[in-house]
Amino acid sequence: MGAVGDDIRKKTFHRSYLLYGPEHYLRNGYKHALVSALLPEGDTMNFSRYEGEDISAHDIISQAETLPFFADRRVILLEDTGIFAKSAGELTDYMKNLPDYLVMIFSEEKVDKRSGMYKAVRKDGVVEEYGTQPADWLMRWIGARIGKEKKKIRRPVMERLMQITGTDMTNIDSELEKLLSYVMSPDRPTAGEDPDEITLADLEEILAPQLEDQIFDMIRAVASHHQKQALDYYYELLALREAPLKIMALLTREYLQLYHVSELAAEGRPQNVIATAAGIPPFVVRRSLEVSRLYKRGEIRAILDDFAATEEDVKQGKISDRLAVEMLIIRYSSAAQRR
Repeated sequence: MGAVGDDIRKKTFHRSYLLYGPEHYLRNGYKHALVSALLPEGDTMNFSRYEGEDISAHDIISQAETLPFFADRRVILLEDTGIFAKSAGELTDYMKNLPDYLVMIFSEEKVDKRSGMYKAVRKDGVVEEYGTQPADWLMRWIGARIGKEKKKIRRPVMERLMQITGTDMTNIDSELEKLLSYVMSPDRPTAGEDPDEITLADLEEILAPQLEDQIFDMIRAVASHHQKQALDYYYELLALREAPLKIMALLTREYLQLYHVSELAAEGRPQNVIATAAGIPPFVVRRSLEVSRLYKRGEIRAILDDFAATEEDVKQGKISDRLAVEMLIIRYSSAAQRR
C-alpha cells in the first residue's frame, strides 16, 4: 500500500495528490477510492471534475475559492489535462498556497518531473506513480480475484492467462470477468476432477489471444520451419484487417526481445536477472529463450537487419507491404535458408 492508500486508511489527507502512470486500472482505483474517502457518496455540491487539455485555470481557481457547502471539504479532480508536461502559470502559483478546506486530485498518464506543477505537488502533497506491475504481483492479484469466487488456478494456467492478456490490469480484469462467468456457467463442459479449478481448456475456450501473442506464435512457427503454419497466422491477421506494416513492426519488436534475451543468456545471466533487465515477466523470458535457442548466434541480429532493409524498400515503393512480410516469413521459415 502506497502513500495514497495510507492516507485513505488513516483518514488523514494532504491538499493535493498526483496519481500518474500507464497502469490505468490501479490509477483509477485509487482515484475513486480517494474521492469516496474525502466526500460522502452523492455529494455533488462539493465535487468538481475537469478533463482534457482545454481547461481554464481561472475557472478552476474560482471553483477552488468557493467555500464547501455544509461540508468540511471541497474536492477538485482534474484528469488527463497535460498540465504536468507544460507551463501551467497561474495554476502553478495557486498550488503554493491552497485553502485548508480544498483537496486537489490530478490523474495523468505522463508527467514532466521538471514542471512547476509536479514540483508544487511534490513539495506539499502526494505524488504516486502507477506503472506496469511485476508478474509475481499480478499473479497474486489474479489468484486473489479468482479465490474470491471460490475458484482455483494453477501457476502454469495463470502464466498462460497472462500470455493471452498481457500485463495491463484493465485488460486482465476484463478477461477475468469473462473467464469467471464462463467457469461458473451451468453450460460449461465437464472441467475435470475438480469443477472449481480453472483449466487451460477453459482459457482456450473463452479467451481470444492478443495480437502480440499471435505474433509470437508466428515467430515460433518461423523458427521451427513450420512455413505453412507461419503463413496461416499471417493470413489470419490480414483477414482481421491488421496492416502488414504493423505486423512487421510487431515482428521486429519480438525479434528485438529475442535478441536481448539471448544476448543476456549468453553472458550467463540467470532468468530472473534477464527478466528484470529486459523489463518482461519471467515466463516470457522462458518462452523467448526456448525460441531463441532455435537460432544460431548472430542469426537473430541478421534477421533484424533484413527487416530494417525490407521496411526501407517498402517505404521507397520497391515492394508492396503485404508481399514484403510474406517474403520475410517464407525466407526465414525455410530450412534451406538456415543451413
